[in-house]
Amino acid sequence: MLSHRLPALIMLTALTAACGKQGRPPAPTLQVGVLPAIQMDVPLTHEWVGTLDGFVNAEIRPQVEGYLLRQVYKEGSSLHKGDALFEIDPRPFKAAADQAKAAQARDQAVLDKTKLDVERFTPLVAEKAISQQELDNALATFRQAQASLDASKAASDRALLNLQWTRVVSPINGIAGIAKVQVGDLVNGQRIMTTVSTVDPIKVFFNANEQEYMGWARNWAAKGGDKGSLTLVLSDGSTYPLRGDTYLADRNVDVKTGTIALEGLFANPQHLLRPGQFAKVMADVGLRKGAIVVPQRAIWEIQGNPQIAVVGPDNKVDIRPVQTGPRLGALQVVEKGLQAGERVVVEGTQKVSAGQLVKVAPAATPATPPGR
Repeated sequence: MLSHRLPALIMLTALTAACGKQGRPPAPTLQVGVLPAIQMDVPLTHEWVGTLDGFVNAEIRPQVEGYLLRQVYKEGSSLHKGDALFEIDPRPFKAAADQAKAAQARDQAVLDKTKLDVERFTPLVAEKAISQQELDNALATFRQAQASLDASKAASDRALLNLQWTRVVSPINGIAGIAKVQVGDLVNGQRIMTTVSTVDPIKVFFNANEQEYMGWARNWAAKGGDKGSLTLVLSDGSTYPLRGDTYLADRNVDVKTGTIALEGLFANPQHLLRPGQFAKVMADVGLRKGAIVVPQRAIWEIQGNPQIAVVGPDNKVDIRPVQTGPRLGALQVVEKGLQAGERVVVEGTQKVSAGQLVKVAPAATPATPPGR
């Protein structure tokens, strides 16, 4: 019985499958976003790791030796030139200043006495009432008294200066660091009490190899030493909003490392940048004319090899290996493998395959970095 039904079942299954194939709608054509590869002059940018430092870093050391009486300033605060930082016990220096002042007064009195003697002896010599020797002795005594007074004046000035130095002040405008001494410490000129740094503007130090330096120097000179030639990228990946100027290049290339030390200068009105921070310094080192440029998101890598999807005139996809060059913000230079005007897939790159027929639509154009 089953043997008579088997051919009928096979025929029914085949008919059902055929009907299912005929009733299934065709798969929709994949839509992708494309942009044409453009040709443009691209500035070549290089970046270096830089270290920030104060424009001026003043190590505060006392001019006199004594016990620290008081810390006046607040650590981390902004200071003006002449603001007090510390006070050293002034009592021994006040006593020395008073003693020097008294010695000066004593020598002044001696000088006044010898001057009167010279004035009195001078006419007496003319009258031969006294000898010339006595007048000469009076003159010598007067000169000795004058020298003694000059010495005591200098000693008094020095004593007053030492007394003033018991009040340690900031020699510059800047940011005060953490105190390295405590009240009661015996301090002297060998001990750093704190550091005050000028951070507006602030310096950035970086080293470039000889080839990078030559490219940068030629480009900088070609633009007439333009201002704002440096860009700073901070450690959190953000770009510092203010552009910097080249401050100086060292006089020589280090023969051991083949690098030259460079310094940049950035305005820092908000004191966001602080000495010791690391940042990337970016600068233009040349110009590549007529470079082929595509959005960076149009490129992906397979085992380290850059790939790009190109849509031909027949709307079929061609997957090509390319050679990439420098990056320009959201744009990427393509050295080899692409011609200007060819349509590249920007949106939907993960869904396309070689030879696939696609439907194209314009993609959003990436913004060119400002100043380019």
